[in-house]
Amino acid sequence: MNDLILKSIDEEIAKLRQVRAILAGSDTAPGRKTAAPVGAVKPRRKLSAKARNAIAEAQRRRWAKVKSQKKAAAQAPPA
Repeated sequence: MNDLILKSIDEEIAKLRQVRAILAGSDTAPGRKTAAPVGAVKPRRKLSAKARNAIAEAQRRRWAKVKSQKKAAAQAPPA
């Protein structure tokens, strides 16, 4: 009977240690895996000059459209 009680206490202690390790942010928690090492940086993706120009031109067109809508709204007589 004492063995059963001691076994359940040991199991509870193990669970509490796991929870404490997780809450403390420890990387040594049993069974815990991290997705990537801390400080790992992915290399930047490079765009060609043609792609950058296409993106810039599309943005200029979007802004021109917004500005023209604002100008038209300002010129419209109030109702």
